Amino acid sequence: MEKEMRAIMVVLITVWCGIVWERGEALIKLPGNETVPGLIIFGDSIMDTGSNNDLRTPAKCNFLPYGRNFDGGRPTGRFSNGRVPSDFIVQELGIKEFVPSYKDSNLHPNDLLTGVNFASGGSGYDPLTPNIVSVIPLSDQLQQFKEYIGKLKQNFGEEKANFVLSKSLILVVASSNDIANSYFATGLRRMQYDIPSYTDLLLHHASTFVQELYGLGARRIGVFSAPPLGCMPSQRTMFGGIGRDCSPDTNMASHLFNLKLSAELNSLNHNLPQAKFVYIDVYQPLLHIIQNPGKYGFEVVDRGCCGTGTMEVSILCNRLLPQTCADESKYVFWDSYHPTERTYQILVDLVLNKYISHFI
Repeated sequence: MEKEMRAIMVVLITVWCGIVWERGEALIKLPGNETVPGLIIFGDSIMDTGSNNDLRTPAKCNFLPYGRNFDGGRPTGRFSNGRVPSDFIVQELGIKEFVPSYKDSNLHPNDLLTGVNFASGGSGYDPLTPNIVSVIPLSDQLQQFKEYIGKLKQNFGEEKANFVLSKSLILVVASSNDIANSYFATGLRRMQYDIPSYTDLLLHHASTFVQELYGLGARRIGVFSAPPLGCMPSQRTMFGGIGRDCSPDTNMASHLFNLKLSAELNSLNHNLPQAKFVYIDVYQPLLHIIQNPGKYGFEVVDRGCCGTGTMEVSILCNRLLPQTCADESKYVFWDSYHPTERTYQILVDLVLNKYISHFI
């Protein structure tokens, strides 16, 4: 009965948001004759669909139990038990089923027209962040994007390439590893910056990055806020005291960065012609789920499904852990850092309808 009630809850949330995915039809309705031909992703593990698979890094997950609910139990490098936000977004826009990693060896030229994924788990705005775990920095993701543009023009002509760049939805998801890892967990940046000055540093790099995207022809650019990082299971374990409460300092850093990011994107909109920079708040929706799990059919919010759920992530979350939960649908988090597929689905449903019109 519990499983049936949770299933009903998911259906109700989906219907309430006006989103139902079936057979590739676009179910987010755009005004007029507007179109979104593709989805292009930059950032970190929240969106990564396999960019780290061939890297020598601990920040990878192309092994079970990651992906145990994806396409028949296939680990692909997605940091979850199943699909990640980029998958849900591209499906609900009716573009295609999944966004392939740009580094996918099976990438076909036609995939370029509908979008690719440059995101690399463990990356961030701070240049130090990707170096800690040897992953792809945003500067290299930008170089890959330039290469991608060259391939678009070579295969489909400059006019078509410019159309894809200007009309596609470009999403940037970073900052989590900067705040949670570079600043709090390792303490490397705490020796140089207090929280206000470090969030200024992140803002500088974030603003520079999105302006570089604009300079390359991107126009519809959505930038995700930092989530309530202090409530991630790993942050609770390290900084939440005996009760493993949400870490107020970590959440404060996320909130401060978000305030600055929102204001900066608003400023860029007024200063760059035809720009559609959209601040996408995921802090409040995820915090609401964490604080009100029963409303969404969840039971466990303070630990992940994988292992003990208190610290396991990436290579520490592996198939040798006997205590990994049997029913991940009860959990907000899959490992100690990343949400479950069901949490991602709920977040995308809540967020996409709210912001899609801002890009038009």
